[in-house]
Amino acid sequence: MRGWMVRFRSLIVFGALAFVLSGCGVENVSALKPKGYSAELLFDLMMISIAIMLFVFVIVMAIYAFVLVRYRQKKGQEDMIPKQTEGNKALEVIWTVIPILLLLVLAVPTVQATFNLADQSKQDDKDALTIEVTGNQYWWHFNYADQEIATSQDLYIPTGKRVYLNMKSSDVIHSFWLPAIAGKMDTNPGDNMNTMYLEAYEEGVYTGHCAELCGPSHSLMDFRVIAVSPEKFDQWKKDMKNVDAEAKPETTSAQEGQKLFKENCMSCHAIGNSAAGVGPNLTNFGNRTKIAGILEPTKENLVDWIVNNNEIKPGNKMPMNLVSEEEAGKIADYLLQLKHSEVTPESAGEGS
Repeated sequence: MRGWMVRFRSLIVFGALAFVLSGCGVENVSALKPKGYSAELLFDLMMISIAIMLFVFVIVMAIYAFVLVRYRQKKGQEDMIPKQTEGNKALEVIWTVIPILLLLVLAVPTVQATFNLADQSKQDDKDALTIEVTGNQYWWHFNYADQEIATSQDLYIPTGKRVYLNMKSSDVIHSFWLPAIAGKMDTNPGDNMNTMYLEAYEEGVYTGHCAELCGPSHSLMDFRVIAVSPEKFDQWKKDMKNVDAEAKPETTSAQEGQKLFKENCMSCHAIGNSAAGVGPNLTNFGNRTKIAGILEPTKENLVDWIVNNNEIKPGNKMPMNLVSEEEAGKIADYLLQLKHSEVTPESAGEGS
C-alpha cells in the first residue's frame, strides 16, 4: 500500500510539473502557433494526423474495454474454453478497409501540401524577392539577389509577400528551420541547391535554428528572421544600399575600434555589400538581435565573444585572443554603433 502511495505522489508531482512547463516558451518560435503560410499548412497536417491517431486510439480502447468486460472469466468458469472463431470475412474486410481509408485521408492533403511547398513557379517574376542562403559552421549568410545587399544572422523580409530562398552550404550539411513561419530545408555543400519560400503573415522577430547535426556548436547555430511591413522593408533596402563602410564614428573609442577592426578583422569580415568571407558580414551590427546568434547584444557580451569565442561556440573558425580585452572593448564600441537603418527589430515588434 505504501509503495502504491509513493508512486501515486510521484505521478502527481511529475504531472503538475509537465502542466506548468507546458506553458513555458519563447514568442514566435513554436510550430504550434503558425504565423506564416508554410507553417500553417504543416500545422493543418499535424492536426489531421493527431485527429486520425485519436480516432484509432479511442476505437482500440473501446474494443479493449468491451473485450475485458464481455469475456472476463466468471466464477465457476475457470475451466471453460470459450467458443473458438477462425476467420471472419466481414471483420477482415473492415480492419483492412478502414486503415486504407485513414491513410488516404492523410495522404491526399500531404501530397497536395508537398507540391504546394515546393512551388517555385513565380520565382522568376520581375518583382519576386530571392535570397541566397549559405549555411556555415556556425552561422548563416544572406545575399539578396539583384539587390546588392548582404547580411548575416538577421534576415529581413516583408510581410504578406512570398520570399524565395536558394540554399546551400559552404562546409557540411546544415538545415534551415524556421518553425513559426515555415518548415525546414537542408543546405548541402557543393552544387546541390535546395529551394523553399517564406511568407510571413505579421510583423515580428522569428527565431530559426539549424536542424541538422553539424558539429560541436550545432545547438548554438541560431538566426533571426525580422518580418516588417512592405513599406518598412523598402526603407530598409534603401538604407542598406547606401551603407558607408568608411564613415567615421563619433566617439574616440569607436574611432580607435574602427582602426583596430580594419587591422585585425577585415580579412574575415565585411561591412557593406561585400560578400562574407570566412566570417559573417557585420553590416548593421548595432541592430542585431543577438551576438553570434545566442548572446544578448551588450558590450560586455561582445567583448567576451571577441576574446573567448571558442569557449562560447566550440569549433568556430574565429581565432581567440587576437586582441587584448581593452582593444576588444574599442572594437565593440565601433561595432555596436553600426546602425545603418532606422528599421530595427523593435520596429517589427520584438518583445511584444
